[in-house]
Amino acid sequence: MGVDDRVAVAVSGGSDSVALFWLLHALAPDLGLELAGLIHVNHQLRGAESDGDEVFCRRLADRMGLPIAATGVDVAADARARRVSMEVAARDARYQFFETAARDLGATVIVTGHTLDDQAETVILRLLRGAGTRGLSGVRARRGQVARPLLHVRRAEARDYLIARDEAWRDDASNLDTAIARNRVRHELMPVLESLAPGAAIVLARTARLAQDDENYLMEAAIKNRPALVVSEEGPGRPVELDAGTLSLLPPALARRLIRALVAQVAPGAGLSAAHLEAVLGLAGTDKPAGHLDLAGLTAQKRGAVLSLHPRADAPESVSNPVGSNAWAPRALDVPGSVAVPEASVMISATRGTAAVEWGALGAGAAAVQMQSIRLPLFVRNRRPGDRLRPLGAPGRRKLQDVLVDRKVPRGERDRVALVVDADDKIVWVAGLTVAHDCRVTAPEDGVLILEQRTAE
Repeated sequence: MGVDDRVAVAVSGGSDSVALFWLLHALAPDLGLELAGLIHVNHQLRGAESDGDEVFCRRLADRMGLPIAATGVDVAADARARRVSMEVAARDARYQFFETAARDLGATVIVTGHTLDDQAETVILRLLRGAGTRGLSGVRARRGQVARPLLHVRRAEARDYLIARDEAWRDDASNLDTAIARNRVRHELMPVLESLAPGAAIVLARTARLAQDDENYLMEAAIKNRPALVVSEEGPGRPVELDAGTLSLLPPALARRLIRALVAQVAPGAGLSAAHLEAVLGLAGTDKPAGHLDLAGLTAQKRGAVLSLHPRADAPESVSNPVGSNAWAPRALDVPGSVAVPEASVMISATRGTAAVEWGALGAGAAAVQMQSIRLPLFVRNRRPGDRLRPLGAPGRRKLQDVLVDRKVPRGERDRVALVVDADDKIVWVAGLTVAHDCRVTAPEDGVLILEQRTAE
């Protein structure tokens, strides 16, 4: 979070999120932030108690003169229909509503009350599922619009803060149900670990931070092998072809991550398990001249030396990459690297910056973004229906169409404006016009990406 951000607080009514609200309410003036309002999702799992949580949050908003974006979701029905756990269905419901709520409240950042204890429990649960460094990275402090500023705070400290302020919160009785895996870890396993190794939760949270550093490094190393592996591609949501032999020669740690990144590009909703990834790698390395895998949302085929990945024909079409009539095929942009965009008669390049002097005085054809704000790989494309971003310094998200009009881009040139987007198809830079506000540089020492546009020769 930075100066001039408008922050919406996701409040369940529990002590963690309520403490976060009061902390931000107290600190916002000193931090240069503005509270945009509250967000609440009623999961409808506990009848009158769930409704009581919503009433509590609405009264909190009214008391402080703030707007609230609230919705109700039948999580139990959704979990049954999708055959997922209640926890997964509830989490998905929250995050699906966040973007709508942020737009309605004019918020640039959404904060949640995840604590250090939540992080420790997440690490244990993922460790027991056999996760690697990606899973052990736990909950990220920032991903897209969502920030989690309490990851260094203990749950008990949040409650002590509310008690000291004489502020109320709501207790969720379902948090005592040890039939739920997370609750069993919280109430049965964590006390044992703390008795064996005092401060175990703190150690587990530190493990998550170390795993995040390792995962970031390994993913970047994997992406560097992309140009040598990709034989053919058409951009997000479209098939990609790989050199199966070269993929098989990569260290497994890099090969897995590269496949995961490519699957996220080809079939964003696939959500492959570790076993699925191993199956894809096994297909690439087989001596057989042909092979075929039908996975969740993804089909992998091997024909000779080529491994192709493409969305399942029966999978729902990704809405993250709707194609307009004047769309041109997205191009991958390596870091470092450059790509020609003949439709716009430009070259787009990406390089790493290491000091403020490298990005503080960039010309109109270049921009700097915070590395932590994006998810590799990057792509260059032109506009699509529904594109939105918050331009640098603007009060909220806007339609890209409106941004181009305001910047006086002629109608006939708007389809020629290059956009740099990340692996989530989030607009990072409208080339030559504006950086997305949530990608701006706030901590150059943590890594800066320099993007540059120049006329193609």
